[in-house]
Amino acid sequence: MSMPEQHEWLPYVIVWACVCTLVVLFRIRRGLLHQNNAVPKVEIGNGQTIGAREEQDDYFSTFVSPHGTIAVLADGISGLSGGRAASTAAVTTFVKQFLKLEHIQELPEFFTTAAVVSNAEIMHTLKGAQGGTTLVAVVVEDGNLHWGAVGDSLIKIFRNGDFIDVNQKHILESVLEERFVSGEITRDEALDSPMKNHLVNYLGYEGFKNIEIGTEPVRLQKRDKVILCSDGVYNTLTEVELEDILSKPISAYDAAQEIIEAIERKQLTHQDNATVVILEKGW
Repeated sequence: MSMPEQHEWLPYVIVWACVCTLVVLFRIRRGLLHQNNAVPKVEIGNGQTIGAREEQDDYFSTFVSPHGTIAVLADGISGLSGGRAASTAAVTTFVKQFLKLEHIQELPEFFTTAAVVSNAEIMHTLKGAQGGTTLVAVVVEDGNLHWGAVGDSLIKIFRNGDFIDVNQKHILESVLEERFVSGEITRDEALDSPMKNHLVNYLGYEGFKNIEIGTEPVRLQKRDKVILCSDGVYNTLTEVELEDILSKPISAYDAAQEIIEAIERKQLTHQDNATVVILEKGW
């Protein structure tokens, strides 16, 4: 080909190369968008009130990592000098242990290990002072809910207008119910015990037993709301009141704020600290 002919074809070659480059970039961008949209997003909301207490003994944290979204909530035992220190140490330790995960398959062992380490850390922090805390922790990864719980804080799933209970309360009432079912005590003895709300398992003492863990992850559905709350929430608002708020087409954050506002409007004389964390599974 002569030099003049090469010059005539050169602009077409340049245009063709540019078109090919644009096509490749478009396909890469489309692939990245598809990849991002394929990952179920988790919307996070939270709210908290000190209530009528002099100190806020509730503590919570949320964190998003490559292994999933973690939410931890602890309710320091009121009346004990180390309640606040215990809840803070427990939540902080759980998040630190979560950040050490190298693979998602380590999640089942994570809850057990984190609970044992948290219990030891609380006892070290308190240095003999009285203290303890409840704790609920969840990890949402790839649409699956993994969880662990100690004490009487609750994990619930709000789905299609109804609540699904996830964990049990570790209080004497549960033990008394089991004793009634086995015939050891009467129904009145189970119902009338003044100690029925007494915690039988919590973090921060040498007799710590174990953490309750879900044997299998819960597969979340689109628009499920995972609720973590301290007893200052569920002892103040009824399930109907909570359902009315959670059924509204509002963000997880706004729902959490409305729950706290509803608690504060009641102005109960002995209102406990109240904390709620909401994780909503997206599309």
